[in-house]
Amino acid sequence: MKKKSGIDMSVFELADRLDIRNKSLTSTEMLEKTMEAIDKMIESNMADFSEIEIPKFEDIAPALSGDDSAHKKTADEANKNSDKAVTEAVESEEKEPEPTYEELMEELDALVGLETVKEDIKTMINFLRICKLRQERGLKTPELSHHMVFSGNPGTGKTTIARLLSKIYKAIGLLEKGQLVEVDRAGLIAGYQGQTAIKTAEVVQSAIGGVLFIDEAYSLVQGDNDSYGKECIATVLKAMEDNRDQLVVIVAGYDDLMHKFIESNPGLKSRFNKYIHFPDYTGEEMEKIFLLQCKSNGYQIEEAGQKLLRDVFDRMYEMRDENFGNGRTVRNTFEKIINCQATRLAAARGEGLTNDELMKLTVADVREGLGMEI
Repeated sequence: MKKKSGIDMSVFELADRLDIRNKSLTSTEMLEKTMEAIDKMIESNMADFSEIEIPKFEDIAPALSGDDSAHKKTADEANKNSDKAVTEAVESEEKEPEPTYEELMEELDALVGLETVKEDIKTMINFLRICKLRQERGLKTPELSHHMVFSGNPGTGKTTIARLLSKIYKAIGLLEKGQLVEVDRAGLIAGYQGQTAIKTAEVVQSAIGGVLFIDEAYSLVQGDNDSYGKECIATVLKAMEDNRDQLVVIVAGYDDLMHKFIESNPGLKSRFNKYIHFPDYTGEEMEKIFLLQCKSNGYQIEEAGQKLLRDVFDRMYEMRDENFGNGRTVRNTFEKIINCQATRLAAARGEGLTNDELMKLTVADVREGLGMEI
């Protein structure tokens, strides 16, 4: 209650005399507006309410009596629209521009080793680009199968190449979305009879417009009595035929096992006619991968440590078998060595370390990481 210039009334009595036009105010907002009007009148010594412009009282009277549902709904809708606008703005700001064809080819060239793989990929892409140009000009183009078999030991870059290919295919207009969906047997086979086809179809659907990459694809066939595997393969083969212009399937695994896998089913043999072999990394190439790991993570290795590491990588390559880890071995070795460096620094100095000390990998770190006696 406030009194000035003959004004002496309650908030509700005042509200009865106010000219209210806005129906979207809640009870709290209406009360705030009313109090603002009172203060304004008192400050200006006004006794006539006709000049005050705030919402019409009868339109919001239910809110004052506790019936706030209509106004709450309006406020909720406004909040939702606001949240949606903010989300869309953030997503638009965070979304990075898609790489160009030229940038993707530079990324391909920058990969360590894989020279024969790069040449195969470039030849294939050049052919596809010319075929697309012929098609745009109304010239005849041969019917092509874009599905491929990647064979080689683990860690030779098969997934990396598949991911790059999916982006390149989008850049040249072969695929609409260019996403890579990576799965193995566990991601395709269900636990009960009849459910595998459904599970596999769902995975395939998620890959439409991009690349379906099936790693260790030979594991889909586990003997003549494996009805689950046969159901999965039949579903994939049908999807490949039904979506030949919207889906690329790449199957990957060991050389010998992939050969047996393709030969096990006439449908597989007819649909996969492009084979790319991924050779093992040499000791020199493993060293380059390690140095790239150092550079990208802000480490520098001592010359003696680098020489020791190269000798070890050379011996690994010479003694390799089907379990040779290639790039994975390099990444695991890098992680072990930087962990050894961290243990050494924490024990020796703790705080007060220089940047050079934090970045340097010593020969002792390398020996420790490789499990050698110092």
